Amino acid sequence: MAEETRVVDTTANPAPLGLMGFGMTTVLLNLHNAGIYNLGTMVLAMGVFYGGLAQVFAGWMEWKKGNTFGTTAFTSYGLFWLTLVFLILGKVHNWFAAPAEGGMVAYLFMWGLFTFVMWIATLKHNKALQVVFFTLFILFWLLAIKDATGSAAVGTIAGWEGIFCGFSAVYLALAQVLNETFGKTVLPVG
Repeated sequence: MAEETRVVDTTANPAPLGLMGFGMTTVLLNLHNAGIYNLGTMVLAMGVFYGGLAQVFAGWMEWKKGNTFGTTAFTSYGLFWLTLVFLILGKVHNWFAAPAEGGMVAYLFMWGLFTFVMWIATLKHNKALQVVFFTLFILFWLLAIKDATGSAAVGTIAGWEGIFCGFSAVYLALAQVLNETFGKTVLPVG
């Protein structure tokens, strides 16, 4: 007679880490885009470590849990932050030529397209996650439009929209932490 072995996953939920890394870094960058302060080392450091590496780690942890959506989202957006910081620093320090004319438009458009498809996948998830991805794909395309047109007004609108997007991710991360900690709905996620 064969004996059945049951494996129980007792690892922590990595999503709040990834969502906080994404959310806080997005808020801070978009405060710059909204014209509140200049881009500086604080945003770039957050982009490397919290927006970048923390999300990649969260993606790897989601892979361990068998979550394809979480793996794809967190790893991809973590690498987005690392590439964005590399593009900014590479241009500033003349490590290589700046992106070709329209290069950043294509970069932001493609991230928006990827995010749009990921948003479609969120339709099987909670409303809070749907808001994060919906506002993120809008943010990418607003930033692409700003780069294509050079419009400061579109850049400012993108900044405020990005602040909302980032705070929606922070909300979802904190809701998951509080709801799991207390074993009940403290902050609703829909």
